[in-house]
Amino acid sequence: MDLEFDDHQIELRDAARELLAKECPPATVRAVIDGTGDEPADRLWKVLGSLDWPLLTIPEAHGGMGMGQVELAIVCEELGYVADPTPFVATTSQFVPVVAHCGDEAQRSRFLGEVAAGGTGTLAVADASGRWDPASPPVRATRTAGGWRLDGTACFVVDGDRADRIAVLAAADDGPVAVVVPAGAAEVRRTPSFDATLHLAEVCVDGVEVDDDACLRGGPGDGARAVEEATTAMALVVVGACQRALDLVLAYVREREQFGVPIGSFQAVKGKAVDMYVAIERARALGWFAALTAAEDDARRSLAASMASAAASEAQRLVFQHAIQLFGGIGFTWENDLHLYLRRAKAASLLFGTAEEHRARIGSDALAARGAAHAGGGPA
Repeated sequence: MDLEFDDHQIELRDAARELLAKECPPATVRAVIDGTGDEPADRLWKVLGSLDWPLLTIPEAHGGMGMGQVELAIVCEELGYVADPTPFVATTSQFVPVVAHCGDEAQRSRFLGEVAAGGTGTLAVADASGRWDPASPPVRATRTAGGWRLDGTACFVVDGDRADRIAVLAAADDGPVAVVVPAGAAEVRRTPSFDATLHLAEVCVDGVEVDDDACLRGGPGDGARAVEEATTAMALVVVGACQRALDLVLAYVREREQFGVPIGSFQAVKGKAVDMYVAIERARALGWFAALTAAEDDARRSLAASMASAAASEAQRLVFQHAIQLFGGIGFTWENDLHLYLRRAKAASLLFGTAEEHRARIGSDALAARGAAHAGGGPA
């Protein structure tokens, strides 16, 4: 499977890079962190909306642009590069895939049409430990005379406190279901986050009742597929933040002098910079591979999503460890912009599973495949 951007994708990447450099500089991120509220984020969200970016992967029939997972991955990486404080990632890479994969035509028209009109959404799937398992979600759904009753609490819901609708993955008697809940019907509480620009919330839906048409009628595995796409998008957000750290480091070591020469000329500094570059490129390659498997409905998409997430998590550990060391004492200061992207990478890498959890999934799948091959008479 080869991936080479076409002219339209290159144009999208360059346009995103240019726009975000102008509209989301470090000063905008700092304004959100410093307690001036979400006004800077709201302004940026309006800019993105005016360019129809939230409509990126919504089919044209529902008012969207009809692009795919690769285009979304391009934008998510650029948003990670600037530590985007808007609801874009939650809406486009979490809510939209759930509706697209699990909803019927009428539901897609309704809920995706709301996003196309400027609405926001998110996905609730993790339990209190941060663990997600579409086969065993933390919320229970029970049929009622006119619809569904929900009970339970989902945690670490990205933008759960400012989304218009929340797609809740819930366990029902006949298997997992996805239920779209109006934000006002749930008890939502924003929870503290290492990254103050990343909204995380606890969503309690005890006793919430919705009509039957709010339950998305997806087939087996559709909810898991949506989570995989959300996982891939978040991995590329982490890659973008790591790339920003590397760029900051390279600019610094070219200017900072010691013994009359730039410290970037020292072999030890070069070695750390190369290690950062290699880790980022590995994570980026796996992220693009995961996006392409999703776009082409490749059977390896679940494995690819876990590989991308694990690689991104491992990259951010190495990248920011080296970045702080190479900046020296100034790397720990509030005035240095490095911490803006460190916060985004660290927080985002914990969503939709840690590196250890994804490696465990990869190992389990590999063992299961080996066992199936052995049972079928194939090579052990």
